[in-house]
Amino acid sequence: MATDISRRGFLAGAISAASLAPRPAFALTEGRARGLVDSLVEEINAVISSGRSERQMYPEFERIFRRYADVPTIAAYALGVDRRRASEAQMRAFTEAFTGYISRKYGKRFREFSGGRLEVETVSRVKNYYQVRTTAYLPGQSPFIVDFHVSDRSGRDLFFNMFIEGVNMLLTEREEIGAMLDRRGGDIDRLIAELRGAG
Repeated sequence: MATDISRRGFLAGAISAASLAPRPAFALTEGRARGLVDSLVEEINAVISSGRSERQMYPEFERIFRRYADVPTIAAYALGVDRRRASEAQMRAFTEAFTGYISRKYGKRFREFSGGRLEVETVSRVKNYYQVRTTAYLPGQSPFIVDFHVSDRSGRDLFFNMFIEGVNMLLTEREEIGAMLDRRGGDIDRLIAELRGAG
């Protein structure tokens, strides 16, 4: 089993690196990357300061995730090498189920920011994308960093990865989805069903 997981991680990394390779033209600018995250942060701050219940917040976080995240890229990366054997219908179903799952999961994390705020700090170009650094200020805690990686490779300016206190969303989700799939004997349909109720 350990060998299978290591092999999946290696192959998924190679495939994902190829899929994130630079395009010939680089149209995204620092200003556009910052503008995207400015809007994203504004909406997150509005939700966490709204006083809504946890149940009311989750649909809002899912709407934000669908609006600002490159969902197909994140979902494909999370499934890793196993997406090569998934049918088109399974990929569509997985992407939809994964979107709800990850929105609920990170919605819970952002709900912990209630009473605090995110502030955009700096923007820097890294290879074929921009890293937009924000700082989270929470009551009674030391400030910490939340980074968003922004690209236009999908045809739109969207974030495709996020680091919260140094924790890489893409790598974390690939490991967790891979483990969930292994526990289900590699059955993608069972994984999709599980994701619909998880998060």
